[in-house]
Amino acid sequence: MIERYRKSADPVDRDGRDIDPEVGRLSGEGASQVAAASTDKHVKEMSAAWEHRAEPASDDPTYYERPMLHESVWTWAVPLYYYVGGLSGASMALGAAAALNRAQAFDDLVQRCHIIGLAGTVVSGGLLIYDLGRPSRFLNMLRVFRPTSPMNMGAWILTATGGTAFVTVVLRDQRGVLGSIGEAFGFISGLFGLGLATYTGVLIANTAVPVWQASRKSLPVLFGASAVASLGCAFDVFGERVAGSRIPHAFGIVGRAAEVGAGIYTEHEASAVSRVGRPLKQGWSGVLWRTSALLMATSLGLALLPTRTRKRRVWSGVLGSVASLLMRFSVEAAGKASVRDPRASFYGQREQ
Repeated sequence: MIERYRKSADPVDRDGRDIDPEVGRLSGEGASQVAAASTDKHVKEMSAAWEHRAEPASDDPTYYERPMLHESVWTWAVPLYYYVGGLSGASMALGAAAALNRAQAFDDLVQRCHIIGLAGTVVSGGLLIYDLGRPSRFLNMLRVFRPTSPMNMGAWILTATGGTAFVTVVLRDQRGVLGSIGEAFGFISGLFGLGLATYTGVLIANTAVPVWQASRKSLPVLFGASAVASLGCAFDVFGERVAGSRIPHAFGIVGRAAEVGAGIYTEHEASAVSRVGRPLKQGWSGVLWRTSALLMATSLGLALLPTRTRKRRVWSGVLGSVASLLMRFSVEAAGKASVRDPRASFYGQREQ
């Protein structure tokens, strides 16, 4: 895609990178990437003249009152992927655990968990490809195997979870050797599901974003607990007639309680430096974070009531599902707000 500087005195053809082919050459994996929209706004913001000379305060120095980091370019598909991936990962883990008990009464539950896990990995892959722009970019992440990269490991975990879940759904009900293979793959998919439910927390905690980096110990736990709560809530809404439904209901109660506790600890950990934890308390990200916590606490309260009706159970599941989804979006919004703060990074580093 070739663009032009529409408002410049001397319009020129460009590809968004401003590389002079006479002195430089674009090559490598990222050379074919192009901007999804016009870059005029970005260029205007970056080249805008300062109205006054920037003088850093001696008692509170910053980088000329400008953010030290760039804001992430992830779209809405990424926090939605956090939710769907966590739900499918927890589903595969629960299916593998239920399959350890070979009672026939659990067959319906195990089958439902495997179907949810397979469908979730397919949707998760679609969301990632949508955010990346085209399928080849997802496949490029599988060209290497790098244990030190949470993003690379995440791509492999998603692929492995989807592949093993597919084999399980296709072969598990077969007789003989094929059925044994399907059952074995069900246990393998459960192990990969544990990674899928938690690796996204590791991924964002492994960045330089102040609020994410400050809560790096609790974010994986929070995402894992939310994945468990999401699955329990989904069964509360849609799995009333599934044999053994008491198991995912109890699973969901534990997940709800763990998410409430992990959320409190995450906010406490991020607020060790008050400036760093500010996005979880103020602004749009703070509103989402507080709303998520309130809805999850309400869902937990409804789930713990001694007398449960179908209507109350559905409401508990709906509130918990919305809370888990909002939690992912609030964490993403808090990260962007933290990056825009020119002091958050400095305050966090000085405290360390």
